[in-house]
Amino acid sequence: MSKSPLHLPLSMSASHAMTANVPESSPLDMLLIGAGIMSATLGTFLQDVEPTWRIEMVERLPGVAEESSNGWNNAGTGHSALAELNYTPQRADGSIDISKAISINEAFMVSRQFWASLVEQGRLGNPSSFINTTPHMSFVWGDDNVNFLRKRAESLRNSCLFRGMAFSDEAETIQQWAPLIMKGRRPGEKVAATHSPFGTDVNFGELTKQLIESLRQRDNFNLSLRQEVRTITRLKNGLWQVTLQNLMNNTSRTVTAKHIFIGAGGGALPLLQKTGIDEAKKFAGFPVGGSFLVTENQDLVQQHLAKVYGKASVGAPPMSVPHVDTRVLDGKQVLLFGPFATFSTKFLKQGSLLDMFGSMTPNNIVPMMQVGARNFGLVKYLIGQVLLTDKNRLDALREYVPHAKAEDWRLVVAGQRVQVIENDGSKGGTLKLGTEIITSQDGTISALLGASPGASTAAQAMLEVMGRIFKDEIASESWQQKIKQLIPYWKTALNDDEQATEQVLKHTSEVLELDYPTPDSEQEAVTLSPLPITEGEPLSV
Repeated sequence: MSKSPLHLPLSMSASHAMTANVPESSPLDMLLIGAGIMSATLGTFLQDVEPTWRIEMVERLPGVAEESSNGWNNAGTGHSALAELNYTPQRADGSIDISKAISINEAFMVSRQFWASLVEQGRLGNPSSFINTTPHMSFVWGDDNVNFLRKRAESLRNSCLFRGMAFSDEAETIQQWAPLIMKGRRPGEKVAATHSPFGTDVNFGELTKQLIESLRQRDNFNLSLRQEVRTITRLKNGLWQVTLQNLMNNTSRTVTAKHIFIGAGGGALPLLQKTGIDEAKKFAGFPVGGSFLVTENQDLVQQHLAKVYGKASVGAPPMSVPHVDTRVLDGKQVLLFGPFATFSTKFLKQGSLLDMFGSMTPNNIVPMMQVGARNFGLVKYLIGQVLLTDKNRLDALREYVPHAKAEDWRLVVAGQRVQVIENDGSKGGTLKLGTEIITSQDGTISALLGASPGASTAAQAMLEVMGRIFKDEIASESWQQKIKQLIPYWKTALNDDEQATEQVLKHTSEVLELDYPTPDSEQEAVTLSPLPITEGEPLSV
């Protein structure tokens, strides 16, 4: 087993020292804005393919992974389309469109390969500190929903990516998979579920910290905390000049960079607008927050070792699909239910109430109004969510956990997500519910906007960024070889290759210490057992 990277303090107290090694006169090869999973992943790739490149990561907060990547702030806990019903819409003719589910699962398989390679190299620590086997389930009730889920399972099982998915409409079988959601249900109630043994729970906050700790082992990488970006200016020589305000001592400095990546979660759009590039002018952002009910009651926790996803309410964004999640956070196994949408004009949990208004420009205000008019269902849904009472939330929980008691659960405020609005030419404002990569025409500056599926597809997303901004380099034999050392089946369509899919599942399961059910064992009875968890700090929110 590989050993954990050297633990380094990623805290405010180290901020000044971490900027001292950067010569102000020498341009950076890459400036990463935001210390989250996206920047950490891109930095890791670049450090591998170009070990001599100078990279700096700047972050406004006193620590890394404190916003969207934080385990308590995101629902992106291993999205691989095994259970999320919104990734498999039903067509008008009644058939199921699985194309998006395939692309998301393929992307997550890239992430699995990437993390496994880093574990093998000793650049990530004990896998159970950030990823654990957790079966993924879909759960519905009512005749129409049961029929939909049956069709969905039949469609997905035609792809080798979804090998092992079981469907059942028998209460006894579903109770074996997830006892907590079946106790107390009405006898004869029409229910159905799917069960996928290859599901995982991922703590992206912990993963981000380990990636950044690994990056800091090399002298040509610097992490600078408590640094707020004030201006981003294009110089005549083609370089970018960025003014940074040190929030610890109120001093400022400037850095120059050949390339910039903005991976600042909800804060990415305002930063992208600071660049003045034409590509940023057609985008706007609409913030949607969230909250969860959480329980630490181990009698309940041990009855539910799975991630169970239901159907979203009419008009709800994909990030609001209700689910009962087994999570490992702060070294403890807990259950989360939600999310419940909240509304704030902040783009970040630790942002400003002026964020949304500050992002409005003459170019995007009309598209924002058009989206509001065209998506009345979403507006109605958000208003209804904001008006929810504690009793309403408990009633929603009891649809999935019939015996839930108020005293066992408490409300936790999650992070902010900014849904992307694009001025799509003649169509006007269009709400984009996925993840968008924005790149300048010359490829020197890029940003990632949007939410779901987000962190789970970070490796694939950052390879796409590299393909846009380093077109010649990524086509070179040197880069190709190094990337394939990290991701052996990079650019391989696993959906069309059963043998390759099996090799990826088997190898990554072994390295990441995940369950690997063989085809002969998939239909065996499911036995509940506690997840392996590491020692950590007491649960705190």
